[in-house]
Amino acid sequence: MKAARLHRYGEPFEVESVDEPRLSDPHDVVVRVAACGLCRTDIHIIDGMLEPFGVRLPYVPGHETAGWVDQAGPEVRAVRPGDAVLVNPNDGCGLCRPCRLGLDTYCESPRMPGFTADGGFAEYMRASERALVRLPAGVSPADMAPHADAGLAAYRAVKKAACTLGAGDSAVVLGVGGLGHIAVQLLKHLTPADVIAVDVSEGALKLAHELGADHTVNGGEAAVEAVREISGGGSHVVVDFVGDGDTPRQAIGMLRRGGSYLMVGYGGQIGVPAVTIVANELTIVGNLVGTHAELQELVWLAAADKVSLHTRRYPLDEINQAVEHLRSGRLVGRAVILTGADYA
Repeated sequence: MKAARLHRYGEPFEVESVDEPRLSDPHDVVVRVAACGLCRTDIHIIDGMLEPFGVRLPYVPGHETAGWVDQAGPEVRAVRPGDAVLVNPNDGCGLCRPCRLGLDTYCESPRMPGFTADGGFAEYMRASERALVRLPAGVSPADMAPHADAGLAAYRAVKKAACTLGAGDSAVVLGVGGLGHIAVQLLKHLTPADVIAVDVSEGALKLAHELGADHTVNGGEAAVEAVREISGGGSHVVVDFVGDGDTPRQAIGMLRRGGSYLMVGYGGQIGVPAVTIVANELTIVGNLVGTHAELQELVWLAAADKVSLHTRRYPLDEINQAVEHLRSGRLVGRAVILTGADYA
């Protein structure tokens, strides 16, 4: 089969022929991949940032995978060949205490396609039955692939924010890209808050407005004061999908007293005096993808047209071009890599 493999950090993917995956456990499934979303985490993988967390080369990245069940192990009961599925990149063991509590995001021994195992930048990939979410009839796998991570991470963060947001409150979406444009829709659907979209891209801000953002703000140093003025003294919530450079400091500066900073993007440092956090009783919350139950909830919302994805599609042979477009900020929305001959 054809796959995009990473052989050395800092170098492009090599699109090459590799062996097809085989079933190795009675609960394994081989998925015929329709598409796989390209994530900024994939850039962090290329740059070697995730090597300490178990990434080993060479291998096939890609953790936002959707397609159809091609083969199923003898003990598989939840799906059967031909079913359209979305693959949870956090393939929990189901046996540890976090998994038993429904907190599979914290699984003590997960298999993670696209990180610690070969992922979806290939025509076929192997996963366990537990990792699969069956898609409703008529839903295209290629249309759903980025929800496996981008949509799920946005949904988990917005669900946390929704617990605190009331009418008249404000919520900032910082970075209206592949994840942020999903968060705008979820905030409008799940909360009564005013949504302020912040980005350096005019195209991203235009998309945010079309998706329901109440206000749009050009990113940069002036964004902090603009947000504070629009929100009447500071936002109640900032959901940060950038998390790099000076963004964390700016995000904290956008908050009112008692506000919450929900971090999804990463790569930078939180460089503010501790007294700022204490004196203003700010809450800082990390967000790592989401649970399997949350992914199912998101699939239902997407199938009901409550949230849509803005994507640009690339064939597998052009994956390095997609990486460059993501690095350079030329993408509006999410990049999706099409891996097979039929992209239904």
